[in-house]
Amino acid sequence: MPMIDVYATAGTFADEHQLATNLAAALMAVEQVPDIPMFRQNTAAFVHDLPAGSLANVNGQTNYVRVQVLTNAGALDRGKQLAVVERLTAIIAKAAGDPGLTSRTWVLLTEAPDGGWGLDGHANTNEELVAAARAQLASLAADK
Repeated sequence: MPMIDVYATAGTFADEHQLATNLAAALMAVEQVPDIPMFRQNTAAFVHDLPAGSLANVNGQTNYVRVQVLTNAGALDRGKQLAVVERLTAIIAKAAGDPGLTSRTWVLLTEAPDGGWGLDGHANTNEELVAAARAQLASLAADK
């Protein structure tokens, strides 16, 4: 149930809502979690518009995008890390209508420590998150 934060100069993306939806769906697919409400409702992306001139590299260039992905500890093995960075970068460039943006998109993968993933007012451990997902899967199967 990762959270994605995208930081870019205002106007970089024509449709920020669609971008957020696409990023969340891609990350959920890479994680290979079950397509259940728990994951669909809690995998989200936030697009942050930065005022012109509020970001720059050493040379003063401002046409960069920063994507920070926060997952629970251990959610992404090395193959999934590579896939997440590749897919999210491609989605960012497509949403901006700028294929060259792939070389100017920074993707940071970070993990919340075990017990540091708050959901529904509770700081969940990885074990608790897995148990909640299994319970929801069982409930959905029983309803069919």
